[in-house]
Amino acid sequence: MTEDFTAQGSTCDVLICGAGAAGLTLAIELARRGLSFRLIEKMDGPFRGSRGKGIQPRTQEVFEKLGILDRVVAAGGLYPPQREYRDDGSYAESCVTAHEAPTPAEPYQLPLMVPQFLTEGVMRERLVELGHRPEFGCELVGFEQDEDGVTARLVSGAGEEVIRVRYLVGADGGRSFVRHALGIGFPGKTLGVRAVVADVVLTGLGRDAWHRFSEGSMERQMSLCPLAGTELFQLQAPIPLEGDVDLSAEGLSAMVAGRTGRDDIRIQSVSWASAFTMNARLADRYRVGRVFLVGDAAHIHPPTGGQGLNTSVQDAYNLGWKLAAVVAGAPDALLDSYEEERRPIAAGMLGLATRLLDAARRGEMRRGREVHQLDLGYAGSSLALEKPERDGRLLAGDRAPDAPVRGAAGQATRLFELFKGADWTLLGYEVERDAVSSRPGLSIHTLGLRGDILDEGGHLRDAYALTPGDWLLVRPDGYVGAIISSSEIGALETYLRNVGLE
Repeated sequence: MTEDFTAQGSTCDVLICGAGAAGLTLAIELARRGLSFRLIEKMDGPFRGSRGKGIQPRTQEVFEKLGILDRVVAAGGLYPPQREYRDDGSYAESCVTAHEAPTPAEPYQLPLMVPQFLTEGVMRERLVELGHRPEFGCELVGFEQDEDGVTARLVSGAGEEVIRVRYLVGADGGRSFVRHALGIGFPGKTLGVRAVVADVVLTGLGRDAWHRFSEGSMERQMSLCPLAGTELFQLQAPIPLEGDVDLSAEGLSAMVAGRTGRDDIRIQSVSWASAFTMNARLADRYRVGRVFLVGDAAHIHPPTGGQGLNTSVQDAYNLGWKLAAVVAGAPDALLDSYEEERRPIAAGMLGLATRLLDAARRGEMRRGREVHQLDLGYAGSSLALEKPERDGRLLAGDRAPDAPVRGAAGQATRLFELFKGADWTLLGYEVERDAVSSRPGLSIHTLGLRGDILDEGGHLRDAYALTPGDWLLVRPDGYVGAIISSSEIGALETYLRNVGLE
């Protein structure tokens, strides 16, 4: 940056630019960990649309840890079946996603449908409980950074303000001011598809199905999906690459009639609508010094597969605990692992969403396990350590499975309950408990003789494939950091020091 900010106002640990799902997730994580921050949003109020309506199973696990899952579930519901209409008015029904039963290791298997404005409303409520709220109508208009922090210039209805922060996070969407100011490239391609999405009140269709017409025709295709938790339907339809589109109730009613051949479906009102061109783009970098990108500021993609909001939430979830650790004294190198881990995930997500878009063009899109995000992990990360190396089912960097267990006092619980706080969790299987000393930020549990956790059903043993003497370290974001045998306890101590657990 070339601007010279000579004044210096209030200070805090982190400035988050953008109060969508990614910014709210990061704010909740920082609030849980006691960091000072400001969450600003240049829009005058919350986003009103349903755009990111799918909550995948992995994000449900994140929401459980943030303390909002039950409220998110109550706000929305499950996806209805797809009802694909033929030209003669008959139809066939199918499931939107593959149905799998929950397991002890994977308690959430079905994607939820929750309109984005309801999800973000729950997140803001949680943030208020933690003593914070977004600042709407406040815009970041300039910043510069040095070795010690970032000086940022904000403009709001109250005027101009200059503040000093340790870190700046751009969660400000696909047209990110932060990304542009840093000069970070955003390569990719326009996918040759333009579409309209709108939240509407309509008559003439039941709420028991996701109604789809003219599948496979990019000129006539249209879907009308009842939005769980609301009286609204979400209308989606491809539109010509050029030209204006009438997004009024009358205009959309005419589009519906023309594409469905029915005159009984009427749009009564439009609460939100948008026409957009689909792109697939990935930022060249996620970090420049003390400034980071999360969510759509770092990656944009077609909405097929319901991956966008979920990937954005998980970006912020990954970055949040690392920022808190470094502010508390962990080595700065820990923050480099954010881009190292999250950028390959986004690259894979862009490929998946683009493949699903191609399938949708042919009228053949079906969502399988690959969209659930339960199999994503960080096996190649610098934070993944095994000594000795393993060839079992669970490796360092993988998502840490859930399992029902029992405390030594007799009460049933789950591993996810043990992982729910802000700490790292260390599990020892038939180990000498005092081989690893207690320290702030680390919760230690042991199984076996005189252990405080009992694996009566063998679910933990099956999920983790531990052998006597193994120590397994679970990161604050629910991924396996390290699996170490007792003979390599020195490597575990080094690992703990490197992530700030002295």
